[in-house]
Amino acid sequence: MKSRIFFFLVILMLLAAPISAGISMAQDGMTYNEAPQLAEQVAAGELPPVEERLPSDPLVVEPYDSIGVYGGTWHMGMRGGTDDALLRRTVGYQSLVRWAPDWSGIVPDVAASWEASDDGTEYTFHLRPGMKWSDGVDFTADDVMFWYNDIILNDTIRPDKPSWLIAGGELVVVTKVDDYTVKFTFAAPNGLFMQRLCTPDGIEPVSFPKHWLMNYHENYVDQAELDAMVEESGLESWDQLFLSKGGEIGAGRFWQNAGFPTLYPWMVDVPQTPDGTQIVLVRNPYFFKVDPEGNQLPYLDEVVYDYAGSDVEQLVLKALNGEIDMQDRHIATNDNKAVFFDNMDAGDYHFFETVPASMNQMMIGLNLTSPDPVKREIFQNKDFRIGLSYAINRQELIDLVFVGQGEPWQGAPRPTSPFYNEQLAKQYTEYSTDLANESLDKAGYAERDSDGYRLGPDGNRISFVVEVTEVNTAQVDMMEVIVGYWQAVGIDAQFKSEDRALMYSNKDANLLDAAVWGGDGGLDVVLEPRWYFPFSRESLYAEAWQYWYSEPNNELAEEPVDAAKKQMDLYNQLKSTGDLDKQNELMAEILQIAADEFWVMGTVLPGPGYGIVKNDFHNVPDSFPNSWLYPHPGPTNVFTYYKQ
Repeated sequence: MKSRIFFFLVILMLLAAPISAGISMAQDGMTYNEAPQLAEQVAAGELPPVEERLPSDPLVVEPYDSIGVYGGTWHMGMRGGTDDALLRRTVGYQSLVRWAPDWSGIVPDVAASWEASDDGTEYTFHLRPGMKWSDGVDFTADDVMFWYNDIILNDTIRPDKPSWLIAGGELVVVTKVDDYTVKFTFAAPNGLFMQRLCTPDGIEPVSFPKHWLMNYHENYVDQAELDAMVEESGLESWDQLFLSKGGEIGAGRFWQNAGFPTLYPWMVDVPQTPDGTQIVLVRNPYFFKVDPEGNQLPYLDEVVYDYAGSDVEQLVLKALNGEIDMQDRHIATNDNKAVFFDNMDAGDYHFFETVPASMNQMMIGLNLTSPDPVKREIFQNKDFRIGLSYAINRQELIDLVFVGQGEPWQGAPRPTSPFYNEQLAKQYTEYSTDLANESLDKAGYAERDSDGYRLGPDGNRISFVVEVTEVNTAQVDMMEVIVGYWQAVGIDAQFKSEDRALMYSNKDANLLDAAVWGGDGGLDVVLEPRWYFPFSRESLYAEAWQYWYSEPNNELAEEPVDAAKKQMDLYNQLKSTGDLDKQNELMAEILQIAADEFWVMGTVLPGPGYGIVKNDFHNVPDSFPNSWLYPHPGPTNVFTYYKQ
């Protein structure tokens, strides 16, 4: 059952009509109901009736288990005022379209319906007449056009254009067809556009209320008035003011503005601040979804996030004490699972399962484009990489670090993926110092110094440093063991635990010897191919090559070897077709080249994860995906969760 739900992301007929998955249009004559607190505001003349607050065609959503009841608070914990990802994963998932809860396809969301041209160059979305922002102002095509004309096309605010909006080397053109219809037109087929709209990228077109943000934009405000506002704010320019008022999604500015109009189920009441103690969101009285009985969603009155700062143990203690209603982020580690299990009855909670989209606990990337010519020659030697892989005792890592959970694995799609490639997954995972030494000798590095370390092509000891982010303690523990394996076969490897910002700075500047990161792309193979070829800045094993592909004007860009160029060409072909069978064929070819070239080393296939949910907290699925591109638990329809 757990694997069945994942056929899946890549098995989507992107250009077909949307498939219903517990979602339908409101039926004519449906009677609508609302939360008691909203009914009181209606009676007091503070809100219009529920029928006037909903669009003409509200989205009907079938709850996972049962029709809920109104009231209650969803309590969670977060690391602090910069933990924006938790907010986006829980209450901040709203787009033109979205993933079905089981990740089986694409379903309507803000858009009631859509059409796509046969060649994948035009996508037309029909919005919902009468739909409103959380402050009661109509949401129309003008809001989407404000995002496009005044944010995306504004080089001051967005100098770097989103890559998912580019096809054929040109930025998408968005046009208003009428008040409730918008069209996205690409210069070339963009076969992955609908999928991208379902990821966190896709929240942008429906996240910027024109009536609010135009008051801080140079295109709409008198310059003298704008200058005065900038001076009063203490900022340096109008664009900084605009971003601070909610015009920047990625930095979490929405959450920092109480009352900011939103389409989300809940709206900010107590905002996110770096030195605050919590964030509080309250029910959006204009939310556009109802359950099959006509009850306006969400069921829960509010969502509260308490800060824990860097002390995650505070969150664990809260969960053990029954003070967290439903959560996995930050607390659901292997180390904590036993204590959570033992405390179930006392804490009055149970587990749910998360099935990782990740294909590896830790990927190891030697920098194939190292600025050091000697290290570059060594790292680009496939036999050298094979030797290092054979030297890793993956089963020991599984037992030591992951309490026996996992499977030796390279950088390959998960076994349940239709893209599973056994060669890519299992080659060179056998632990054998004999095979390791044989491959390292074959690479040309048989000669050793007096301490037993192998000598490189320059006659000096082969020595390099692997950079690891200090917050990922499991990866730090793994690398501490792995460098010992490599030293045992004559490679003077060291590791350095450091701040993520420093590692990323070194990565982006192509200054790494080697580094590690999690293995994204186990289920979301097509959308996240970073480990299969030099695709993006996250392809830390070949930054200069990926710049050639993704940012050709970057001064560090360097033409890749033929195999990597072939993969890039294949992926461009994949993006340029809406034919699902052709996409699958091209992706399989990319993966086979990855298997033959063996760019990177994997370690352990992650087993299922978990989270905790209070026994009085309902409609949380027993199992669902864990992925940033399926920003769990958002697609599980969190607005249908309830307490009773």
